Amino acid sequence: MKTSAGLLMYSNNQGEVKVFIAHHGGPFWKKKDNGAWSIPKGEVNDDENTFEAAKREFFEETGIAPPKSGYLNLGSVKLKSGKTIHVFAFEGTNKEKFISSNSVEIDNKRTGKKIIFPEVDKAEYFSLGEARLKLHPVYLEIIERLEKALQKG
Repeated sequence: MKTSAGLLMYSNNQGEVKVFIAHHGGPFWKKKDNGAWSIPKGEVNDDENTFEAAKREFFEETGIAPPKSGYLNLGSVKLKSGKTIHVFAFEGTNKEKFISSNSVEIDNKRTGKKIIFPEVDKAEYFSLGEARLKLHPVYLEIIERLEKALQKG
């Protein structure tokens, strides 16, 4: 079964926590908002550990270089498909902006032509309440783990 890994960037300004999440690109997601956002993540290559894959995927999907240290391991969640997603978190400044994303190429079954589009079409910070609405439900457990980790710290 496939494994993915991602980074959840957050900011914590006097107890107001915000998370930086990404909106899926492409025609299927274009007019969807709530439930259509994700933690920047992607597949782990066979020769790669999950943490290195998470950093690589975050950069590929946002254009933002992640820091060298200061990460929280938020564990993993499992999709209905059986895929496991490992998530690590780090603190940002709340000033980071989405730069660019890598592209995805798919075959249009209707026309037979290839469609190329960005894997992520936008990414931004949201309060935890807003993020709970925007994120796909599988990630809600990760938000809860982040909150608990920050309360302990």
